[in-house]
Amino acid sequence: MTASPAPLAGLVLAAGAGTRFGAPKALARDAEGTPWVALAVRMLRGAGCEEVVVLLGASGERARALVPPEGRTLIVADWAEGLGASLRAGLSAASALAAQAVLVTPVDTPAASTDAARRVLEHAGQPLPAALARAVYLGRPGHPVLIGREHWENLADSLSGDVGAGRYLSAHGAVEVECGDLWSGADIDHR
Repeated sequence: MTASPAPLAGLVLAAGAGTRFGAPKALARDAEGTPWVALAVRMLRGAGCEEVVVLLGASGERARALVPPEGRTLIVADWAEGLGASLRAGLSAASALAAQAVLVTPVDTPAASTDAARRVLEHAGQPLPAALARAVYLGRPGHPVLIGREHWENLADSLSGDVGAGRYLSAHGAVEVECGDLWSGADIDHR
C-alpha cells in the first residue's frame, strides 16, 4: 500500500472462515443482497474514515470482488491463525497510510450504525493518536473500537490466536461509549 495522509482509517475484520456461520462472513449479504463488506465500508466512511481497509482471508479473492471501490483490500496471509493476525495486519496497513487512529469493526455487524461510530469518535476524550474507546451496548462491550496510533505497537505485541483487542482495551482504560440507544450492537454468528 502506498502512503497517503489518512488521519482516521477504518478497518473491517473479515478474514475468518465463519465456521459457526457456515461460510466466510466476507461473502455474506443482507436481505436486499448488499454484501456485508460493503455495508461495513459505507458505515466507516460515513463516520469520517478517509481510508478503509477490508482485511480478507478465507475465500479472499471471491470476497475482494464484493468490496466497493472506496474500500481497499488486504489479504491476510496468516488469517487462519485467528483474529489477532488480522488485526496486526490492519494496524500495519494503517501505519502505511500514515493514519493517526483506526476505527475497527467486524464484518458480522451489518446493522452497525454510523451514528454509533461517530459517537465513539466524539466521546473518545483524547487527541486521535492517544485515543482508546469502544462502543458498549447496555454496558456490554462491542464495536466499533477506536485505537489511536500510540497504542498500535503494544496492542500488536499483545495479540495472538483468536484474541482481539478486548483485553488491551480493558487493561488500558478504554473509554466506554454507550450506544445501545442507536442499535443492538449484535454480531451475527449463525444464518
